[in-house]
Formats: sequence, structure tokens, C-alpha cells
Amino acid sequence: MSTITRTLTNLWRVGIKVSDTKAGTLVGVDRFGNKYFENNEELPLRTRWVDYKNSDFDAAQIEPGWHAWMSYTVEKPPSQDPLLAYKRRVWEDTDAKTIPNYTGTWGAYKPYSTVKSKITMWEPTAVERK
Repeated sequence: MSTITRTLTNLWRVGIKVSDTKAGTLVGVDRFGNKYFENNEELPLRTRWVDYKNSDFDAAQIEPGWHAWMSYTVEKPPSQDPLLAYKRRVWEDTDAKTIPNYTGTWGAYKPYSTVKSKITMWEPTAVERK
């Protein structure tokens, strides 16, 4: 939740936006088009944020290096640290795409067992009435 003075200051800096009124410096852009910002004048642990390119955003759309920077694991963003920068592996596709998170949907992974169950369900036997 933002204070009124913070909101008015950021509205004056950035202008009217649909999302949260935050102003900061652009740190970098990843290969998916997501923009990463930082403002050290904000509240602690709210100084870094991402502006997703797509409106159907998901945390799986953040690359690992940027995720480490967003969660304060590393100080330098991947745009400044060559070890965190994305490098395409031999087995990866050439086009930039993410695998969506299917948790909680019909597409979620459901393990199955090939072992016979040790518990059998009870089946009642009904006797015919006379």
C-alpha cells in the first residue's frame, strides 16, 4: 500500500498509469521484452520490480538471472554481470518462449502409479428383500 505523498510524487514523475504508480530507473530488458526497474528511495524489499510485456503475466516469464536479482540474491543485474546474462544452450530452441505454469489447472502434472493398490474399496452387498 502506498502513501499519498509517494503516490502524488510518482504521479508527478511518471504520469497517470493503469498499474501501481512507481517511478524508477530502467535497469534492463530481457529477451522476452520484460522491463526491470529499480528505485532505492522506495520501502525496503520493494525497490525492484518488473513491468511484464504481456498482460497475462506469470512469474515463469522471468529468466533465472533476473529472478535472482529481483529476489535480492545478487547485487548486480544480468545486464551488468556476464555470469548472470542469458546464454542460449545448444539444446534450446532459437525462438524466445516460456513454459507456462499449469499449477491449479487441468494441464497440471499428475503422477500415476503402475503398482497395484494395497487398499481395495469397500463394495456393499445388498440382499434382496422378500
